[in-house]
Amino acid sequence: MKDSNSSDHALVTVNPATDEALETYPLMSDAEVTSALEACHAAFTDWRLKSHAERGQVLEAIGRKLRERKEDFAQLMTREVGKRLQDSRDEIDLCAAICDWTAKAGPDVLADEERSLQDGRKGVITYSPIGVVYGIQPWNFPAYQAVRYAVANLMAGNGVLLKHAEICTGSGLFLRDIFEEAGLPKNLFTVMLIDHDQSDELIAHKLVRGVTMTGSAKAGSIIAAKAGEHLKKTVMELGSNDAYLVLEDADLELAIKTCVAGRIYNNGQTCVNAKRFIVADKVYDAFIDGYVKAMDEVKLGDPTKDDTDLGPMARADLRDTLHEQVETSVAKGAKIAVGGKMPEGKGCYYPATVLTEVAPGQPAYDDELFGPVASVIRAKDDEDAMRIANDSRYGLGGGIFSKDEARARELAKQHFDTGMVFINHFNLATPEMPFGGVKDSGYGREHGGFGMTEFVNAKAIALPG
Repeated sequence: MKDSNSSDHALVTVNPATDEALETYPLMSDAEVTSALEACHAAFTDWRLKSHAERGQVLEAIGRKLRERKEDFAQLMTREVGKRLQDSRDEIDLCAAICDWTAKAGPDVLADEERSLQDGRKGVITYSPIGVVYGIQPWNFPAYQAVRYAVANLMAGNGVLLKHAEICTGSGLFLRDIFEEAGLPKNLFTVMLIDHDQSDELIAHKLVRGVTMTGSAKAGSIIAAKAGEHLKKTVMELGSNDAYLVLEDADLELAIKTCVAGRIYNNGQTCVNAKRFIVADKVYDAFIDGYVKAMDEVKLGDPTKDDTDLGPMARADLRDTLHEQVETSVAKGAKIAVGGKMPEGKGCYYPATVLTEVAPGQPAYDDELFGPVASVIRAKDDEDAMRIANDSRYGLGGGIFSKDEARARELAKQHFDTGMVFINHFNLATPEMPFGGVKDSGYGREHGGFGMTEFVNAKAIALPG
């Protein structure tokens, strides 16, 4: 049994820019975990009977409250995980946009569907909420990761539990307060301050009807297996090593600018960051010259300053792991074109780094580098670039730079083995479009209406003709 009064049984947040301890949060006892789950289920039993329009009105109010509290929330996220302050503000804007779009689109997405059956009867398909959905979420987008699955499931009529990453515990609690201030019934969105053992017990509980998780492929396989033991449906949004193709006819100025932004966005700690840059031989030298110069000019510094391009990584151990991946790649033949040195002083800083001569067998080629390190790979031609892009166990996103948009679209449609492809630009997520991957990047979809129907009962009702 867990004792919430134990002094060593707590979650701690630390500012990665200064190494300053922020807050300590006691973990729940086992009895508190059960009580919180039961309270969420009780709130669900009322919420499930609300109309889609009524749920949408609450989501719209949450969007307004997010905008109203944007600066306070952004400052908190930056303190907890080191995001650039402007990136934190943009994240809140995205969350509010998700609320707006879901509220508007939800009634149509979830509306009953009538079908004429071959024997003359009438069929009705209705999307019924299933109960409490448990989300296990990472630290890199403290607001967005939680909003992404929570808002869709609230629109569907479910209750929602959140186990957030320890280092952004304050952000999870702040989000809960915003939801309730906006009018969401108390306990319907509940933050669980629990450890891994308690999380496993929660997954097994009969009142938890679905599990969604965002994180590494290794963690996802463990969570999916645990849920599978209890026949719980899961959605897994896992890591990736997204490839961006610079084809022979690419606009190099656009490609260089976009590939810098795509690599260092959110301090390089995003599942859909541009990570591998596969460049056709014909334009390789020109691209690498411009790209290395641009990455060398990236300003590393205080995430609260307007002129900072790149803030700290979220934790010291994450920085250490990234640097080890760089050093191992170099030992196996990669070359450091810029960066790659561990800074001295306080904070979890790591410079914008470019690796060339990247090849299979190196972490820079095979694995996800979750930080501001770019892997540049030379391809013989456009066809070879597409082959290399798909030579990965991951398949979340990717990109293509080409002046022939129709051809790029066809490559994306027919050949890119990923859940998302961005042509001549980089993007994080769009409320109107599905978000998710294939292969070791997971399964299931969020956004675009798809997230609203992941955890519902598509119930068939047959009526006489």
